[in-house]
Amino acid sequence: MVTTPQDIALLDVRKGAEMFLKVKVPILGVVQNMSVFECPNCGHQTHIFGEDGAKRLSKETDIEVLGDVPLHLSIRETSDSGHPICISAPRSQQANAYRHIAQGVLNKLLMKQGVV
Repeated sequence: MVTTPQDIALLDVRKGAEMFLKVKVPILGVVQNMSVFECPNCGHQTHIFGEDGAKRLSKETDIEVLGDVPLHLSIRETSDSGHPICISAPRSQQANAYRHIAQGVLNKLLMKQGVV
């Protein structure tokens, strides 16, 4: 599931999670999108949409946080140009955020298959 740190987005994810749990749809985890704004010039971080919303949700619902994706100009620019950040800047912090999430998803799937 994907959310932003905002309370209203977290309410929607909580409702969705409750529904999935009722009908026994497995939830691999939650990703917090736009977790922090990173200034492309100086690197200063600002929590425009709030801070640690997915962590609070995780504590309340026992759904693991798979990772955070920052709100960064380079992610938008590279995605819009058709060259996602993981391809165009694979060693960047932004690409690392996506790799971390992908690894978490892979680990969850392997655990469900009994491989890990």
